[in-house]
Amino acid sequence: MHPEARPLLPKVSLFITQSPAEINIVNAQMFHSGFPLQDLVLGASLYFPPMFKAFLLGLVFWLLIHRVLRDWIYSGEVWHPTLMDLSLFVISICAALMLMVNL
Repeated sequence: MHPEARPLLPKVSLFITQSPAEINIVNAQMFHSGFPLQDLVLGASLYFPPMFKAFLLGLVFWLLIHRVLRDWIYSGEVWHPTLMDLSLFVISICAALMLMVNL
């Protein structure tokens, strides 16, 4: 290196006084209420992806619709009962997602 050239970044020596685990514990205590069950319920409601919520709500819708239309689906009027069930299930999930988005 040329004697008059200066490095672009100054020479810095870093001394880490805390381990990464200690740093994470300090940050995590800000969001901790002190009650493990409440933290679990709050965390599950915040981080549970909306598509899974729509899937579960759509499953409930499908169970209700399937119960009402089961005799008609399996009577022979419908060409393929399994495809009809699958179609109703997909429509139920889409309806649940739309319901969640609009509320």
